[in-house]
Parts: sequence; C-alpha cells; structure tokens
Amino acid sequence: MKIYVAGHRGMVGGAILRQLQARQSAGEALELLTRSSAELDLTSQPDVRAFMQAEKPDVVILAAAKVGGIHANNTYPAEFIYENLMIECNVIHEAHAAGVTRLLQLGSSCIYPKAVPQPMREDALLTGTLEPTNEPYAIAKIAGIKLCESYNRQYGVDYRSVMPTNLYGPGDNFHPENSHVLPALIRRFHEAALDGRDEVVIWGSGKPMREFLHVDDMAEASLFVLELDKTIYEANTQPMLSHINVGSGSDVTILELAQMVAKVTGFQGRITTDPSKPDGTMRKLMDVSRLAQMGWTARIGLEEGIRETYEWFLSQPVSELRAK
Repeated sequence: MKIYVAGHRGMVGGAILRQLQARQSAGEALELLTRSSAELDLTSQPDVRAFMQAEKPDVVILAAAKVGGIHANNTYPAEFIYENLMIECNVIHEAHAAGVTRLLQLGSSCIYPKAVPQPMREDALLTGTLEPTNEPYAIAKIAGIKLCESYNRQYGVDYRSVMPTNLYGPGDNFHPENSHVLPALIRRFHEAALDGRDEVVIWGSGKPMREFLHVDDMAEASLFVLELDKTIYEANTQPMLSHINVGSGSDVTILELAQMVAKVTGFQGRITTDPSKPDGTMRKLMDVSRLAQMGWTARIGLEEGIRETYEWFLSQPVSELRAK
C-alpha cells in the first residue's frame, strides 16, 4: 500500500509518519511517500496535480497546514485562510483526480462556535459565530470537512476528517511569538528558570480552560479512524456530519497549565497574569464519546506528556536560545 503523508515535517504528520515507519519495520507492506515544502508546494495546483498523477498513492493523509497561536492568527489572518484553503482544495481534489479513494484530513477544534455547550459535540458545527481571533483558520478547516463530505457524496470515495483538540509533543513549534500556548509556556518557563528570574507573566486572565492531547495519541487515533471498517464509520457518522472529535476528554485552566509547566521545568518564581492580553474562548473541551464508542481513547496523561515534551525540547538546539 502506497501512503502519502502530506505535512510529514510538522508535529502531527511527523508522529503519524513515525508510527507508519514502525509498522513498516515490523513487516507491513507499506510504501511511504513524503515531500518537503521545498520539494512540493501544496498551494500550487499544477505542482500537486503532477505529483499525484506521477505517484498515484492508494491513501492520502492530509496533515499539512499553516498553524499558529492567537498572536499568529491575529497578525496573519489572510495567510491563514488562503494557504489552508489552497492546501485542502489542491490535495483533496487532485487526490480524487488521481484515483485516490481513501483520504484522511486533519482539522482543528476551532471549527466550533465561540458560544457552544461544553463539551463540544460534532453536531455543534455551524450552529453559531466563530471565535474572532482564529475565524479565518476555522473557516478554512470547516471547508476541508465539507470538501471531503462533498467528494464522498458525489464520487463515492471514502474521505474522512478528524478534529483534534490542542496538540503538543515532540516536534512542536517553540517560537516565542508564533507558537501555541503549551510550547510557548515551556520555552518561557525554561528560559526563566535558566536565567534565574523571579516572575513569569502569562497572557490573559489565566482562567480559560483548555484540553490537550499528546501528538502520539493523535497519530494513533488518526490511523485508527483511517482504518475503521467503512460500515462502522458510517454507522457512527452522517454524510454531512462525518468528522470525528479527537481529544483527551479533560481540561485545565491556563493558570493550572502554567503551574504544571513551572513544576516540570524547575521554575520556582511567581506566576502572574496579564488581563490586557486576549483570553480567546473561555472553554474548549471536546466531546469524544463518538470516538470512544468506536473503540479509541487517549492514554498519555498531561503531566507525563509535558515532561516528555520538555525532555525532547532540551535535546534540540532551540532550547539554547534566549528570547530577544
């Protein structure tokens, strides 16, 4: 089986690729296709078409995306909606044109409205206004779901979508401004501990609640959903409500998260909040009962996962940097 992993250098794509490589090493007959962004521009339809027609993969896993935290989404909204729409349109359409009948697209929990009952069920999609700070990205991810569903309806292919909660783990982006909250906190507390500072300031009030899932759990869940028997998948979804939430099923406040990161990194100073900075949505917890009913639940605890991620961070050259 020939499997193309789009976005294999990203955190999630890299984790999926590692699991597929482990299967390959264990004797599964898999041919794994990858291309870096320098080798294949997924925003270019002619380039994606040429690649798909030449390689003719059996399965496509679409983990490529332009991603970032609140600051990045606020600063580059045009880039976030344009690049993600182009990637999804090109990969999904050209996969179909090349005869690919099985595809898995990875989305995001930000697809759900800002004011939605918690935990967020799959049927909350398109029932209200989106969170303004990441609306462009969310619109693109919703479009990806609807592309998959529309191609399924019109062409009879089997294109599925999984919506992860906040992900973290080895391979994450630890940039001081453009990263998500957990890697940003790891780097900030690491540098504060290294420099002997007595205070770390976190964005917002510290009250918003967030759910986190280790990227290895996400990779495992993605392959689980991809390989589900079609009758089981269709029995638990609807043609125009086919996406599946993936999460840990529990959440913490941002302040609690910061305290956990401080403990793991050895920071012993005080933690203060900056309410002048945006909080974003006050709570984002996924309802993962659909996936649990189909037979998968997360296994890596948050503190365990943070500790493992911090160890990976320390092994990378980026850990030697200082915030400017």
